Amino acid sequence: MAATEHAKELAITAARAASDRKAAEIIALDVSDHLVLTDAFVIASGNNERQVGAIVDAVEEAMHKAGAKRIRREGKEGGRWVLIDFGDVIVHVQHQEDRAFYALEKLWADCPAIELPEDARGGDGTAPEYELDEYGFPALDIED
Repeated sequence: MAATEHAKELAITAARAASDRKAAEIIALDVSDHLVLTDAFVIASGNNERQVGAIVDAVEEAMHKAGAKRIRREGKEGGRWVLIDFGDVIVHVQHQEDRAFYALEKLWADCPAIELPEDARGGDGTAPEYELDEYGFPALDIED
């Protein structure tokens, strides 16, 4: 069963709000065939903890205006990976390093993408490809 039109509209609303705060690599996935709890994931990246917080605030405000009630939010204090559950849509806002490490879009690669309009993609709308390390995780260039 595909994501409902309502869930797709909410995903676009969340993606637009994230894009307005300069989020990068915004994607939306239809996870309805794999999860009974939600229809869609929206995944976006921020450059630093402050930007992640600003993206989260913008998404929550836009979703509230669209009539979506926040059920749960986790991780805002740390500013590295914030999960916001709106029922039909779950929004993941991640610091770029965490996004590369956890690679949610690879974990959910068998789920179809929800087409986002140009103004909701935060760049080209795709996540970069990363070279994998010996354990199969994205290799990160982090200076000690």
